[in-house]
Amino acid sequence: MKPINCTPKLFWQLAAVLLGSLFLLSGSVGAEETYEAELLFPLESWHNHGSCIVECPNGDLLACWFHGSGERQADDVEILGARRVAGQPNWSKPFPMADTPGFPDTNCCMIIDPQERLWLLWPTIQANLWESALMKYKTSSSYTQPDVPPKWDLLNVLHVKHPGNFPEQVRSKAIEYAGEAIESDLAKAWIDFITRQAEDKLTRRIGWFTRAHPLILDDGRMLVGLYSDGFSFSLVAITDDFGKTWTFSEPIVGGGNIQPSFAQKNDGTIVAFMRDNGPPPKRVLVSESQDRGETWSKVTDHPVLNNPGSGLEVMRARNGDWLCVYNDLPNGRNSLAVSISHDEGETWSATRHVERRRQDEGSFHYPSIIEGEDGLFHVTYSYFIHTDQYGEKIGKSIKHAVFNREWVLSDE
Repeated sequence: MKPINCTPKLFWQLAAVLLGSLFLLSGSVGAEETYEAELLFPLESWHNHGSCIVECPNGDLLACWFHGSGERQADDVEILGARRVAGQPNWSKPFPMADTPGFPDTNCCMIIDPQERLWLLWPTIQANLWESALMKYKTSSSYTQPDVPPKWDLLNVLHVKHPGNFPEQVRSKAIEYAGEAIESDLAKAWIDFITRQAEDKLTRRIGWFTRAHPLILDDGRMLVGLYSDGFSFSLVAITDDFGKTWTFSEPIVGGGNIQPSFAQKNDGTIVAFMRDNGPPPKRVLVSESQDRGETWSKVTDHPVLNNPGSGLEVMRARNGDWLCVYNDLPNGRNSLAVSISHDEGETWSATRHVERRRQDEGSFHYPSIIEGEDGLFHVTYSYFIHTDQYGEKIGKSIKHAVFNREWVLSDE
């Protein structure tokens, strides 16, 4: 074999590759735990809830949430945002992201698409009822200026229009879910109720809204998880051309499965993890799609993960691990956990708590999770303090926590 003519330039290139490989190896074996957390802004009496976080192409972190004197019943509710510039320790002052004057704007989520456009999706509540939600979305190509709101290129309404057989789909899915209980009076009444709702054109076209990050597949298809408090089940808005046209999946019908969050397996199966909005005992609810989000399996209880009736998110990390951030008690939102799975959600090998207090002390809920380019995980969540007995001010904020995989895997 001929010797390599190792010029100074080539020598340093090879050295960089070798050192980089050693760094990656050392990062996977015996790495130290990393965990930090801070509030985006001081605790206040105003309602701050339903956050979402993304990492911008320049490394900045961008968060959004809804803010006002209440939720659907308060006409002053708007979507706010804040930025943490890459390399800086503090978040900017909150700035406006979306506001429909005189109407509540709630339950926002964001995603950055392969064209590096920022998407903001949220519902505007028309009549102070969740069932009157009207879905909207904005996109921006200019959103990385420090301390400045994104400059929006587009604002559209996401009109939800189901295929003509939607009532039949709802009824058949409900019958499948009811199973052996189909002969009970309660099951019959529930099936008849949601079927009548599905037959009403207005009822089935409004009242849908977002919660968790959308999922973008390798071919560019984007899945936006939607749910309805009126129906108390979910479906998926699908676009193959980044919002020029939309189609909608069949309904994902169960006993109160809402706020879907998605992760994709190696074989292409998409799994939806959902909040349990039904009667106790409550669990994380699950459904799967084998056809890129168009049809969905029967809704089932997750065998391991509890849920007290609160929002959650699941994600697939770049190394194939799945992470789920959720309230992990059957009752109460005072315990917020991160669990990790090495086998695509079949088992969850480790759990670490971002927050765990007594139920009367606070609520820590509606989490959003991403993996940064540096391999660290970022979570934002609603941070509500109910008592000042430990010297902490009573109030509400959004909290940001950042940690590595080793922190999750280590014992508490």
